[in-house]
Amino acid sequence: MKKTVFLAIFMNGISLFAQVSEEQTIKGIYKSALTNAKCYSWLDHLSNQIGSRLSGSANADKAVLYTKSQLETLGFDKVFLQEVMVPKWVRGEKETAYILNNKTKINIPICALGGSVATPKNGLTAEVIEVHGLGELEALGSKLKGRIVFYNRPMDPENIATFTSYSGCVDQRSAGAREAAKYGAVGTIVRSMNMRLDDFPHTGAMGYGDLPKSDYIPTAAISTNGAELLSKTLKANPNLKFYFKQSCQQLDDVLSYNVVGEITGTEHPENIMVVGGHLDSWDLADGSQDDGAGVVQSMEVANIFKNMDYKPKNTLRVVLFMNEENGNRGGIKYGELALANKEKHIFALESDSGGFSPRGFSLECNEANFDRISSWKYLFEPYYVHSFVKGHSGTDIGPIKGNPLVKAGLQPDSQRYFDYHHAANDTFEFVNKRELELGAATMASLIYLIDQNGIVN
Repeated sequence: MKKTVFLAIFMNGISLFAQVSEEQTIKGIYKSALTNAKCYSWLDHLSNQIGSRLSGSANADKAVLYTKSQLETLGFDKVFLQEVMVPKWVRGEKETAYILNNKTKINIPICALGGSVATPKNGLTAEVIEVHGLGELEALGSKLKGRIVFYNRPMDPENIATFTSYSGCVDQRSAGAREAAKYGAVGTIVRSMNMRLDDFPHTGAMGYGDLPKSDYIPTAAISTNGAELLSKTLKANPNLKFYFKQSCQQLDDVLSYNVVGEITGTEHPENIMVVGGHLDSWDLADGSQDDGAGVVQSMEVANIFKNMDYKPKNTLRVVLFMNEENGNRGGIKYGELALANKEKHIFALESDSGGFSPRGFSLECNEANFDRISSWKYLFEPYYVHSFVKGHSGTDIGPIKGNPLVKAGLQPDSQRYFDYHHAANDTFEFVNKRELELGAATMASLIYLIDQNGIVN
């Protein structure tokens, strides 16, 4: 069933109201994104003029000021900052590592995992035990004492949904050091979460849980090529030793901000729709895919509506969250403030899966809303967007509460995402302008449909 809406269109400076179908409006949204978008130039500045934006860093502060200034050009009713205390972890000097195989020294690419402690000043050398999961530790028991545990479970190549493969092995990164330390291991090396073989180690968050600080052990990611070589060399010589050195440290929390732009709804200002991504990135690169793309796509939603002179019925907020990568403090703070202010959120959309061609949405909602949103699939199929599934929407919007509340995550094509995720090659040159714009248009289209049709109570 086609639905018509009234849309203000500007021609030669005169505002004309035309009755148009949802198909026509969405066509206009994609046209605006593909012909008059700012998201690629915003990303260029964020990536190439500011660079990596790890929480608590000077570059994160610059990114807050830059995106706030850009939001202020888009005609929001208000643009403001939300204070949030964030962790400050610093990597220090570049890490070094090598395999000591008899008298041969083989250099290996590694990087410290975010949150790890440093090695001793002169580095750490120990024998290595290879495992393929946390479940193997208990059987090895005392054999782990004084050794480096090498976690070498790769991402499963059989899954078409690569995030499923990521979920299937990321526990060795997040909890590997904590669990190995319980058996007296002196360090851990973790195979990078990467679908291909290359020389880029991929960082990411880890934690020590409730271990006493005296039991913390250093942990680092090893590139997939390095992991293959270490595994092969271990098979030939189980007594080889591994050396690595890193100087990272955890400092006191510092003040940072979520950046928020708000357009007050014309009919239901009490109902809030959120669209956002996370402003922070890891420190190895400029974080163009993770999550510079999501940040500028969310900003572009507002730009598209401005270009089309579309005034949402419900209040729209663009939220650029701080500290998704190593704490989710920004998302948690936003959720706390929303609850304290008794705000009514009806919809939240996040982009945090890269700037690749959009394929659909992952939805967290009740059956009635899932059925309603799925019924709009035909509107997206002309743009090769066809996948509407139930599943995780996003980490930043996770703390937002509401009943009913629909949460959605943009799902781009994921086949190349983990080639860049948390690695030194997550840079601007690997983002395709047209794919980025298509993602922004897809997000704006879903927000438009939610705004027009509402959600099911």
